[in-house]
Amino acid sequence: MAIDALRRGWPVNVQHMGQSLTLSAVETARDVSGAHAILLSANRAATLKLTNQRAAADGDLPVLIQAPSDLDLRLALAVADPSLDLAYPMKGPFAALSLDDGPSACAAIELARLAGLLPAFLVLKGAGENPAFFSPQDVAAFDDSGALRIAARAKLPVAANADAEIVAFRTAVDASDHVALLMGTRDSSPPVVRLHSECLTGDVLGSLKCDCGPQLHEALQQISDANWGILLYLRQEGRGIGLINKLRAYALQDQGFDTVDANTRLGFAIDARDFSVAARMLELLGVERVRLLTNNPEKVDGLQNAGIMVVERLPLKIAANPHNAHYLETKKSRTGHAL
Repeated sequence: MAIDALRRGWPVNVQHMGQSLTLSAVETARDVSGAHAILLSANRAATLKLTNQRAAADGDLPVLIQAPSDLDLRLALAVADPSLDLAYPMKGPFAALSLDDGPSACAAIELARLAGLLPAFLVLKGAGENPAFFSPQDVAAFDDSGALRIAARAKLPVAANADAEIVAFRTAVDASDHVALLMGTRDSSPPVVRLHSECLTGDVLGSLKCDCGPQLHEALQQISDANWGILLYLRQEGRGIGLINKLRAYALQDQGFDTVDANTRLGFAIDARDFSVAARMLELLGVERVRLLTNNPEKVDGLQNAGIMVVERLPLKIAANPHNAHYLETKKSRTGHAL
């Protein structure tokens, strides 16, 4: 409910240990009336040369700053969004305020990330009108894999295999509908499995900035050539930060930051995907052992930590092009991909 409220531009109220904090996401806020402060992620605050009042104790805590007297929606977004720094270079100076409730602030920042929004909030005076309430415990307990279920399945002839079957999965937690594509004749051998995160720009539009489209088509072919296999198509665009934030990361890459630094500069993890969702999809399909088609060791660890045995890792070799060569090298040198 709180995630939906944030995305709609409604206020939310985080309650913890008798304290209450009413917030509105900067990205979806409709006005700045009632805002007396701005809450920023630690990474964004560092870029703006702001110091957390408790930095000596915990440098990862969000930072609270006093709302400037000329605050409007445009300035609020410029403060929150690092991809706009070149367009709005003259911001501040800002005054950092004491952060009285670190757990609530951290929970709010994480909630924004779960909603696919920039981790930045307007802090409102009073309780606001009909806010969505949540607690740090609610955010910590968030898990969209446990509520996953099979919603529909049908035959789907595809170019790689005319006898394929598609299975759709739905969760009550959010609107992300994941799918699996099954190919071949099931037997006792472990299937060849590919975990493929949604990439609109690469899979559909043929972007040359990444290797997602070629990886998808190569994986489909290798799965079709095996005895049997499964493509899990996960709705976790941009390594889990969402399409809009991925495009912001692209803008930062155009400014000279690599894919890792672009994500962290936006206030997100290097890789925010949850591979327990894929593990749950395999469990619902009755699969306990897989031959995983991946270059990413975190996918292997993610499945095995969730109870799926990876009996073999199969590499996925894709040729680089002039537009993605640096991106692929960054994946190898900074995120441990075996390319």
